[in-house]
Amino acid sequence: MIWCRFEVQGKSSYGMVEGGRVTQVWGNPLREYAVTAHSYPLDEVKLLAPIRPAMLYAAGPNYRGHVEGMAARRGSPPSYPDRPSPNYRSVHAIIGTEENIVVPKDSAGAVQPEGQLAVVIGKKASKVSVDEALDCVFGYTIGNDISERPWQQADRTMFRGKNCDTWKPMGPWIVTDLDPKGFHIIVRHNGDVWEDFSSADQIWDTATWIHELSKYATLYPGDVLWMGTQGADGDMVPGDTIEVEISGIGTLRNYVVAEE
Repeated sequence: MIWCRFEVQGKSSYGMVEGGRVTQVWGNPLREYAVTAHSYPLDEVKLLAPIRPAMLYAAGPNYRGHVEGMAARRGSPPSYPDRPSPNYRSVHAIIGTEENIVVPKDSAGAVQPEGQLAVVIGKKASKVSVDEALDCVFGYTIGNDISERPWQQADRTMFRGKNCDTWKPMGPWIVTDLDPKGFHIIVRHNGDVWEDFSSADQIWDTATWIHELSKYATLYPGDVLWMGTQGADGDMVPGDTIEVEISGIGTLRNYVVAEE
């Protein structure tokens, strides 16, 4: 099933997508909901970020290619993680597909996309085993972890480097009942392929991450975990279009603009 959040006539709600149309739903698919008789052509509604999580977790380095690519940019040898090390991202930086990524005036440059699989938690998870972990998943969507590399390297935290307004595109919707091990992920810059990789290449898979997170912090319905990216992409500049496509889910598309 495909779930979205959308806006029509100035009002937002959840919806179910099928056959090029979206059917409006009252309530929340993660809790209680009711299907209405209201249906709209998909191309006549504005898709919003498919969920507004209370917590947005980001898998630390989770692909060897990303560790190696970032090390090459720094001119240092790669240092591979020895255990899953999650970070947080600002939920207030989340935007939907077809929205603008705004580069602040004082950015030093080297603003880059990181196309990622995003996992939406569907039920409370505390100290779950690896075998039980995927039972806690509601579905999967797409994230783009925009990153400013000079800030990321110079600052003591990732506050500026990762969490500026509009720097967490997510969407276009959530798809349920998928296997997280076999996603094909492509990042495009103005139509050119920058990254082409598989979720099977992760250092630690979705089940392991949920298991590790839930050992220390209870996960709740609606929490989201972004699963990391493979490479170290090139720099984006205002005027660029960035797309992240994941097989079985769809395409997240955003436009880079300069702060006015």
